[in-house]
Amino acid sequence: VGNHIDVITAKWVAQDAGIGAGVDSYFEYLVKGAILLQDKELMSMFLEYNKAIKNYTKFDDWYLWVQMYKGTVSMPVFQSLEAYWPGLQSLIGDVDNAMRTFLNYYTVWKQFGGLPEFYNIPQGYTVDKREGYPLRPGLGAAWHSGRCPCTWQGCNEMAFKVPSNPDHSVLRYRIKDLRDHRLDNRMESFFLAETIKYLYLLFDPDNFIHNDGSDFDVVVTPHGECVLSAGGYIFNTEAHPIDPAALHCCRRRREEHWEVEDLMREFYSRKKTKKFTLKRAPDSGEGENAKDPEEASSEKAGEKRNSKKSSHSLLSCPSQSFNSKLAVLGQVFLDNT
Repeated sequence: VGNHIDVITAKWVAQDAGIGAGVDSYFEYLVKGAILLQDKELMSMFLEYNKAIKNYTKFDDWYLWVQMYKGTVSMPVFQSLEAYWPGLQSLIGDVDNAMRTFLNYYTVWKQFGGLPEFYNIPQGYTVDKREGYPLRPGLGAAWHSGRCPCTWQGCNEMAFKVPSNPDHSVLRYRIKDLRDHRLDNRMESFFLAETIKYLYLLFDPDNFIHNDGSDFDVVVTPHGECVLSAGGYIFNTEAHPIDPAALHCCRRRREEHWEVEDLMREFYSRKKTKKFTLKRAPDSGEGENAKDPEEASSEKAGEKRNSKKSSHSLLSCPSQSFNSKLAVLGQVFLDNT
């Protein structure tokens, strides 16, 4: 695929094919969407693209830009926005290739004390007017493999925590020109939203993201339990963590399944004098013998030795619709807006 498309005419505006700017988030979302949504089609799409990427753009563990229809090299450059790729490779288990590519990118970091926006691979130097380093997070995010923690963390410590030249520190300055390290009086939002977050996760293992599943929350709903915050978070392209378990708990298909079950139960029990209610578990349903949600949640917490807490929140799914949750938070977005 190219990296820019006209959504009105469906024609490619930019026909350069690579893994960087304009297409990077697409590849990232195919893999992460497949994991988050358990969607085999998304992963199948990525694996098909990945074959073409390896066949036509990969040279000595670098990834160049080629013409999307001919496969001929159009830009023999590495872009800083491509630095996410080793992390994505490791996410699908391609750790060996991820490590080799990461080390290529790391040599660029050591050469300049940062990643230039464009790096000419044959010449081994920055590209004119693309020699700045705006504190992008890509290389720091590649630690996420988790399979080779010593190697990944060792590289990241040298690059981000204890650089040989203090002026090269990622935490100090946005660099306008890596050739002479002139500074730029500017800060992009992704520095706070992403770069700092990845560094925090890299060097502080005692946080909820690094959970191995031994600590979790149990949310009691009228339809049973939801186990949340157990780990295995998926990051979107701006480093916001999403809990797959929460998505599974709140998805409409599951709620509709419960409603059908309740309707069938109501139909066969012939309790037509009673108002229809959604009820699945005796300890959280309605009626004289129903237990208070807090009481029920405390019992559930006792049953789950590793559970750190259990609650039945006003905002817990699926007792309220999505619009209701937003209304409680102070904003409502209707489907037709």
